[in-house]
Amino acid sequence: MGTGTSSGVPMIACDCVVCSSSDIRDKRYRSSVLIESDTTSIVIDTTPDFRSQMLRADVKKLDAVLFTHAHKDHVAGLDDIRAFNYFHQRPMKVYASALTQKAIKNEFHYVFSDQKYPGVPQISLHEITDEEFLIGDIAVAPIQVWHLNMPVLGFRFGNFVYITDANRIEDSEQAKISGAKIIVLNALRKEKHVSHFNLQEAIALVHQLKIPQAYFTHISHQLGKHEIVSRELPSGISLAYDTLQLISS
Repeated sequence: MGTGTSSGVPMIACDCVVCSSSDIRDKRYRSSVLIESDTTSIVIDTTPDFRSQMLRADVKKLDAVLFTHAHKDHVAGLDDIRAFNYFHQRPMKVYASALTQKAIKNEFHYVFSDQKYPGVPQISLHEITDEEFLIGDIAVAPIQVWHLNMPVLGFRFGNFVYITDANRIEDSEQAKISGAKIIVLNALRKEKHVSHFNLQEAIALVHQLKIPQAYFTHISHQLGKHEIVSRELPSGISLAYDTLQLISS
């Protein structure tokens, strides 16, 4: 992938085999997940694709947003929760660490202004500590992981664990994952990366944690095409793809 110019207009040239793949599993929005019970719906992270993701999944009801961390690819779509404000006629519950809340207040300062412009998103902030908490009928257990030197939150819901943007998990936090049946874990590419697990590191961690079923997310085009990489994965490990649905108790 490279950049060039034509008549003074920036151009993007892409010869990436993943970007040009006809396999729908290679068409990847930014990483997010919808957690649903019979009565409660939660989204983890509002990506720049948040609006399109909600429309694609036909989400009519959203009770809360959980944030893993404040990087742009995980928070940029927050403004679009205003549609749910309109439909539900109440502020959106947003759960985040103190560090992430500080970044959100800076990034979306107009939401928290004393003199709000009509129509801005309505948000009710709740701080995540290391204690388990409830959203509706869904129990949420925070797991702290490390994105190089940045603390990031993963979450456990019953037997399901979701972790993205990590390259290190302390033993004490790994203990919170013990006994889970399904994990979604980031695996950016095959080459070593400064702040993400690469493919081999993610595989090794799944085996270390003894989780029977794993799906890798936060995949870059550098990892390769879904069909080809899937053939290289051990039993019980798969690549996640957009619109994948999982059932966990």
